[in-house]
Amino acid sequence: MSHTFDASAFLATCSGRPGVYRMFDAEARLLYVGKAKNLKKRLASYFRKTGLAPKTAALVGRIAQVETTITANETEALLLEQTLIKQWRPPYNILLRDDKSYPYVFLSDGEFPRLGIHRGAKKAKGRYFGPYPSAGAIRESLSLLQKAFSVRQCEDSYYANRTRPCLQYQIKRCKGPCVGLVEPAEYAEDVRHSVMFLEGRSQQLGNELNAEMEAAAMALNFEKAAELRDQVALLRRVQDQQYMEGGSGDVDVVAAFVNPGGACVHLISVRGGRVLGSKNFFPQVGIEEEVAEVMAAFLSQYYLGNAERELPGELIVNVVHEDFEAISEALHTLRGREITISHRVRGTRARWQQLAVTNAEQALNARLANRQHMAARFEALAQVLHLDEVPQRLECYDISHSSGEATVASCVVFGPEGALKSDYRRFNIEGVTAGDDYAAMHQALQRRYGRIKDGEGKLPDVLLVDGGKGQLNMAREVMQELGFSDLTLLGVAKGVTRKAGFETLYLNDVAHEFTLKGDNPALHLIQQIRDEAHRFAITGHRARRGKARRTSSLEDVAGVGPKRRRDLLKHFGGLQELNRASIDEIAKAPGISKKLAESIYASLHSE
Repeated sequence: MSHTFDASAFLATCSGRPGVYRMFDAEARLLYVGKAKNLKKRLASYFRKTGLAPKTAALVGRIAQVETTITANETEALLLEQTLIKQWRPPYNILLRDDKSYPYVFLSDGEFPRLGIHRGAKKAKGRYFGPYPSAGAIRESLSLLQKAFSVRQCEDSYYANRTRPCLQYQIKRCKGPCVGLVEPAEYAEDVRHSVMFLEGRSQQLGNELNAEMEAAAMALNFEKAAELRDQVALLRRVQDQQYMEGGSGDVDVVAAFVNPGGACVHLISVRGGRVLGSKNFFPQVGIEEEVAEVMAAFLSQYYLGNAERELPGELIVNVVHEDFEAISEALHTLRGREITISHRVRGTRARWQQLAVTNAEQALNARLANRQHMAARFEALAQVLHLDEVPQRLECYDISHSSGEATVASCVVFGPEGALKSDYRRFNIEGVTAGDDYAAMHQALQRRYGRIKDGEGKLPDVLLVDGGKGQLNMAREVMQELGFSDLTLLGVAKGVTRKAGFETLYLNDVAHEFTLKGDNPALHLIQQIRDEAHRFAITGHRARRGKARRTSSLEDVAGVGPKRRRDLLKHFGGLQELNRASIDEIAKAPGISKKLAESIYASLHSE
């Protein structure tokens, strides 16, 4: 096989019909699988002379052969593409590592059926409820059912060999069917109630239990009434946790979040209006991948890659992509049912959407802060900067202001174990020309490293400066003035495109300019620290800007006067607790309607 690929000759014979293309390297290894509505146009876009993303350029540089398969339409192309990706897992595709089957709640047949967790083929006789996003979500539901209705969860082999009741009976988590301590009719009623809960009919179940409780009390059967009261109370608590007001239907809420160093997709499963649980996925992506590309790849692989996975009636996503229509048609072709992919949603669905986005962001940040992950990045940085030892302390500085108003400089500190937030510092910049970032940086570094020179604080191994040549030169001047000329300096400037993954780096002086590939762990670390310095600076700037003119956030809310403000703060024990409260929790305060609670919440979280 030739090492050089003749793109012109290939494109001259390439079809313009829909299909799938496969790209191979010189050793016949599959590099990438893609689909196209028009094969010729799509493949021609790879071989243009300019405008290729770094990842695409790297891929094209390795191509030695391209094979195509024509399909009847774009839907068939999408289905074939996902089959090939799942089978071969090409290195240049966004890959979802999700080979596990999802768990179900299983209710066995028989006079005294059991509840349990089930994975894999549904061969056993009984009913299956789910799928649930994780085994943890199932255990939570089973624990509730055990407390409320005492349906057994022991294995059949254990159940069949009992001669006396086990500990579950003693702690009132089972009624002892193994030794005949419960009548079949009573047990069947408990099973029926459990099924109502698993089917999402909790409201109907609560009404039924309330009616039975009142009837037992009227009949003076207070022991039974107390048992039913406890069941209703437990069910109500779960409803408060799992339901969002106004929610209904079977929905999967999917949010993608991309940050330098990785991506996370968070999926929330809602069935019958009840949140069953959620799960994080961390697809293998390049640093320059867009959120929409990650989302499209996830939906294709997750829902098209497993024909046994249950489909909800609707998918709620946080971005849009041109492939969503094709994905929806492919799901209809493959699974025989319509599915809606929604982006612009309101009310409860909008809250679900925002919750998924928040979870995706937090999960990715937690993953990036993982110690082992961080240590590997520090080692990569040491290699890039040609350091004799792995650095143990990095400091990064940034400046934030609004047209020169309330200028704040930030200093964030990282070690191999992650962010050292106790060492973070902010500097309120005074006495400099408004908008002069160089003078602001000079003042911040002078104050910080002047103290270090006097014996206060620790000297970092590497000093990162967010900015271009001017900022780096300013940092060099300060370090030379203070006698720290041997300190390693790293300037981080946005590249020509000003996009993540295209930063220009300067080591010690502007003459040593270099760039790193988008998938380099050292670049991921640099971007993470730079972004954290930026966040910390903006937060401090906003706080300083608003401090002098800020009044109580509640004073701007129509309908909240002095007395109601006092009552609110008294109810929550202070403004800090009120800030933490949700809309539903605020609405429970005396004299606060749901609409007013929404206005209060919006005012408190307007920043």
